[in-house]
Amino acid sequence: MDHLVPAEKPWSGIVRKGQTIRIIDSEGQQAVDTLFYKADDFSERYSGQDTLRIQGNAYVGIGTRIMSNEGNVMLTVTADSCGRHDTSAGACSCESNTVRFGHDTKYLHACRDNFVLEVTKHGMSKRDIVPNINFFMNVPIQPSGQMTIVDGLSRPGDHVELIAEMDVLCVISNCPQVNNPCNGFNPTPIRVVISGGPNE
Repeated sequence: MDHLVPAEKPWSGIVRKGQTIRIIDSEGQQAVDTLFYKADDFSERYSGQDTLRIQGNAYVGIGTRIMSNEGNVMLTVTADSCGRHDTSAGACSCESNTVRFGHDTKYLHACRDNFVLEVTKHGMSKRDIVPNINFFMNVPIQPSGQMTIVDGLSRPGDHVELIAEMDVLCVISNCPQVNNPCNGFNPTPIRVVISGGPNE
């Protein structure tokens, strides 16, 4: 299954155990905010804290086990042509945009809006949105612990690939942010390709 996710839009889909999901940054420098939920029990979902703790690394990359809040491995990163994926900076929201960029940005679309729109299709609500992974987003962390979102490193066609260790629902916000460098100030489309598994 090959899905084109337009600039600034949400998407969701099921990835079965043993299948691979490849997220492709079509034009480069695009942040892809992503959440995972266990497909048959949405109360089990991605945990950034457990993922970082198990890995002992501030970033997601090849070999990273994507952990759930129940301590289970949801997916494993098997390929990565970019080398920088953040799971600390979270998703932009209208509220955070207002604080960071001024009141004139209050009504601009944000990733949290995208997540709310998409999870409601699956019977969830904004209370089910947790801290997410930001694929391709470049967030250097200083020795002091300070984080800064800077220009993305991804090039056109860069990808990250994960194999599902359980059936998961993947929810994506193809970030609409135009006020910081995470998208090069110009949101662009991405592709999501789901392949493999026992039926292929």
